[in-house]
Amino acid sequence: MKTLVYLVLTVGILIGCNSSKTMATKDHVAKQEAVNDTVRIANDEIEYEIIIIEPGFNFWLASRARPEGYYSQQFMENRNMFYVNEWNRRVLSPNRFNPNLYEMQIDYQPHIDYGYDVNYKLYNYFIYFQLTYNQRLAGFIPRI
Repeated sequence: MKTLVYLVLTVGILIGCNSSKTMATKDHVAKQEAVNDTVRIANDEIEYEIIIIEPGFNFWLASRARPEGYYSQQFMENRNMFYVNEWNRRVLSPNRFNPNLYEMQIDYQPHIDYGYDVNYKLYNYFIYFQLTYNQRLAGFIPRI
């Protein structure tokens, strides 16, 4: 009988230790996903950087967005100007628009060449944002 009690206690301890290991692994995966949902958009030559921390955006960018090269830089620059202007207008109107969605202004200047990568990721973030939060910026229907 004593052996049975010791056996049950040993199995209970092993199961208990294994379940905490599983929880630790799940916490690690969640933290890793949060890191993976951080997108840095930068052009080091002109010292410009945008950091997007948006759950699901990185996955959406890799799986649903048009591939790089699909849109021209000129097209994305034009759309980004419209989107940024509307975004900034909404940031300045927290009584009319959800301040949790529109937290910070974006400084996007038309005379600066931010490069293809910055424009590509910024344009796709605006598309993702509109589709995810059912918003319409600048009258364009977001297209993938």
